[in-house]
Parts: sequence; C-alpha cells; structure tokens
Amino acid sequence: MKKNTHPGFIIAIDGPAGSGKSTTARLVAQKLGFFHLDTGAMYRAITLKILQHGVDPKDHRQLKKLLAHTRIDLKWQAGKLRVFLDKKDVTSAIRQPAVSELVSPVSAIGLIRQKMVAEQRRLAIGKNLVCEGRDIASVVFPKAQLKIYLDCSLAERARRRQQELAAQIPRAQVEKNIRTRDRLDSSRRISPLRRVPAAILIDTTHLTIDEQVAIVCALARRRLQNQN
Repeated sequence: MKKNTHPGFIIAIDGPAGSGKSTTARLVAQKLGFFHLDTGAMYRAITLKILQHGVDPKDHRQLKKLLAHTRIDLKWQAGKLRVFLDKKDVTSAIRQPAVSELVSPVSAIGLIRQKMVAEQRRLAIGKNLVCEGRDIASVVFPKAQLKIYLDCSLAERARRRQQELAAQIPRAQVEKNIRTRDRLDSSRRISPLRRVPAAILIDTTHLTIDEQVAIVCALARRRLQNQN
C-alpha cells in the first residue's frame, strides 16, 4: 500500500496576540478529534537548541549547519503535548525563561521560519489538524480547507492578557505592549500577520471561548460534509 504523503483536512487559524487562537485551536482539535499542531512550541524548541549550542542566530553559516541536523516532533500523550527535539523530550525545557526571552527574535529569522515551515508540513502528512499562528493560511498551509482569522478589540485583548498574567501590570502598559506586538507582527518583512481573502473573519471581542470554539467546529463540520 502506498504511504499517504499528503495532509488531511487542515484548519488554519490566524490572528493577533490575545485573540484566543491557541485555546481555540486546542479545543477545536479535541472536539473534532484532530491533531493540534502547536507551532509556538516548535519555535521554542529551536530556540532551546540555539541556546544549548551557543550559536549566534545572526551567524547564518552556523545557523544553517545547526538547522540541517534538527528534527522537531510533537506528540499528544494522555491529552498533554510532548515536544521532542532530535528525539529528546524537551517539553519542560522549552518553558525556561531564557527561551521565552529569545523566542520572538529567533522566530523572525528567515532561515528558521523556512525550516519550521518544512517541519510543520512534514508533521501534517496524513493528519487532520488544527494549526494557529500569524502566517498559517498565508504561508504554512495556503491550501488549508478552512481558513479562519480571529480578531478582537485591543481593550479586550489587553484585559485577557492581564488576567492571564495574573500580575499587577497596569492595563495601559499591557495595551501598549500588545499594540507594539501588533505593529511588529504586521510590518515584519518575513511572513507578516495578515488576513488572506479566503479566511473567515470571527470577531471574538464579545464571545466566550466556548462560543468561538463552537463556531469554528460548525464551520469545519460543514466543510467536511461538503467535501465527502
């Protein structure tokens, strides 16, 4: 029997920070029985490897050499995501503060994004999956059967982020940080945040997580029915 080398049904979810992408993607995957492809965890894994090997991310020669011998795998075990870097479990290690500090600039590097896109497409082979980010529908899976763009007001995103941080950070500061992140994500040269024409816009400002998950699941089921 010929091995399946193509992805199955893909739900691509894009949107700005704080719009509910990650939680929505994870819950939609659970409800539909799909694989949740956590791209953020993958970028954390490659950032960890860069730190472990002491490679300067700006040194393209060394970086290219490192990436050539890198493999990242994601496995869901008992409802929890396990992240493997070159076959070693790094699920806890990728949450280190040093990784958190470096992952944003690392993820903006062209060579790294090319490698991660290749890894993400490899992981998609033979799977029905949900994937979220900022360039999923535009770059990673441009042929996804369902493309979603989650948006939300700045004020609500700041409220959610402040609640998530559980810290005494002034709301104005949280809003400023998100506004800066929006500007950087939308204006970066490589894979900027943007809504592709085929993406269905869902404004989550006044929606609960359960409501937005239900909307995405209903859209997916409709597309799946039409496909069969």
